[in-house]
Amino acid sequence: MFFLSYRRLFILWYSMDATMSHFQEKLIELEIEGENILLARQELVENDRERNRNREALTALRKRAKTSKSSIGLPFESIMRGIESRPLVKEICSTCGNHDVKETNWLMFPGTDVFASIPFHAVHTILEQDQNKLDYEAKKLQSYVKEKSFSLSEKRSSC
Repeated sequence: MFFLSYRRLFILWYSMDATMSHFQEKLIELEIEGENILLARQELVENDRERNRNREALTALRKRAKTSKSSIGLPFESIMRGIESRPLVKEICSTCGNHDVKETNWLMFPGTDVFASIPFHAVHTILEQDQNKLDYEAKKLQSYVKEKSFSLSEKRSSC
């Protein structure tokens, strides 16, 4: 009789051990996903800081050129002004406006301490391209965080 009780106890212990190891594996999986979400959120914060710096730089360039995002009209407004031998349509950059595009500005390259003297038009073009890339990455990170958070909450409720 004692042997049967011991055997039942062993089977019960073994099944609890299997259940506990399964629970532990699920818990580890949840923690890893949670850490990945936290890392993505931190990357999103860093991305937002960089986007804000870029936006501030673009605003400063627009103020310097005395333009705003919508202040420059279509390039066709200048048709027929001083036609002579120049092309009929002079392309006008929305950021540069009538500002001297060859005027140089100092630009520090990201992740380095290197400064370069670059023409005004090139500086704002580089910043606008960077801004577009950062916007894309931010949207990608936001969708990743949203998807993983939903997945984590589903897994948590199933445990």
